[in-house]
Amino acid sequence: MANARIKAARVARGLTQTELANLVGVTRQTIGAIEKGDYNPTIQLCIGICRALGKTLDELFWEGD
Repeated sequence: MANARIKAARVARGLTQTELANLVGVTRQTIGAIEKGDYNPTIQLCIGICRALGKTLDELFWEGD
C-alpha cells in the first residue's frame, strides 16, 4: 500500500530509484526495498522521501482505513 504510493509518486516526478536515493542520501537498493515493502524506513528517511517527492507523510505513509 504505502510502498505502491511511494513508487507512484517517484514515477510521477520522473525519478529513477537511483535519483531518489541520491536526493535522500541512501542507496538505490534501499529505495527498492522500501518500494517492495521489505524495509521499514526511519521517520527521518520518510521525511526525506516526502520532501524529495513533494508529498506529505500522510500521503505516502499513512495506513488509513
